[in-house]
Amino acid sequence: MHADQRGRKSALIIAGLAALALVSTVAFMTLGARGNWSFVLGFRGVKLAALLLVAYAIAVSTVLFQTIVGNRILTPSIMGFDVLYILLQTFLVFALGAGGLNAIDQRVMFVLEAAVMSGFALLLFRWLFSGAARSIHLVMLVGILFGGLFRSLSAFMQRLIDPTDFVVLQDRFFASFNTANTELLGISAVIILAVSVLGWRLLPDLDVILVGRETAIALGVSHKRVVTLTLFVVTILVSVATALVGPVTFFGLLVANLAYMIMPDGRHRVVLPAAVLLAAITLVGGQTVLERVFSFGTALSIIVEFAGGIFFIFLLLRGNLR
Repeated sequence: MHADQRGRKSALIIAGLAALALVSTVAFMTLGARGNWSFVLGFRGVKLAALLLVAYAIAVSTVLFQTIVGNRILTPSIMGFDVLYILLQTFLVFALGAGGLNAIDQRVMFVLEAAVMSGFALLLFRWLFSGAARSIHLVMLVGILFGGLFRSLSAFMQRLIDPTDFVVLQDRFFASFNTANTELLGISAVIILAVSVLGWRLLPDLDVILVGRETAIALGVSHKRVVTLTLFVVTILVSVATALVGPVTFFGLLVANLAYMIMPDGRHRVVLPAAVLLAAITLVGGQTVLERVFSFGTALSIIVEFAGGIFFIFLLLRGNLR
């Protein structure tokens, strides 16, 4: 397929996804709405903003992370992000009790969670990817080890927690798009916008890194600098999204790989918009169907994680390790 044909096909697919995302958004805002429209639009608008912020942050961070590790089944979650979030929540309940945890100001909690996850990930990623001994097997091994360590520490403290506090703690193990703090949306949007500016400026170099580390260096790309800056962007995006709604493990894997499959061009300027739109359609459309059509009270994250897990197994069986 010629470059012009790929460009036209990519534009058509992105336009189609944008139309679906717009339909999902309109349906979410208007379907089943009754009474005072100013209240309805304001109430649903806040939830919509949280869904779109998380969709953007998870989709972009996953695609960028997979570019620098050179593998399409890995996500930032494999490095222990989600388990570290659970460990932090467990430790706070263990130390303060459920009442003490709920008494913490949500803005302080947001900063604490984002700072802990960002600090851990930046140190780990910097060590793993900046040296010449970069190895995908080392990345997976370290991620599994840290995940196991965090999971064991969490399990140990959970056995010592009061059963009533544990029930409260369990609610924090799953992402909830309905309970995102509205006071945090503004600062989350500013942080995501700031790191996105840096991320989008790296896209030409990341396109070159897609062909391989040695080739990128030979072509004049400062591999160490680009990887370090990209890891910074990924870390901040994932930390903010996790602190805002909770951990989502397979969602990024799902939308990123669907974007790779449907787009005829592997460049980031076409894959990233497709992944973001797919993420928005999944979250906004899924939440609309659950709330307005089936009137289910089930958290959307549980269904998305289930579908993502099935898709992960499909990728493994297909042998799509790159």
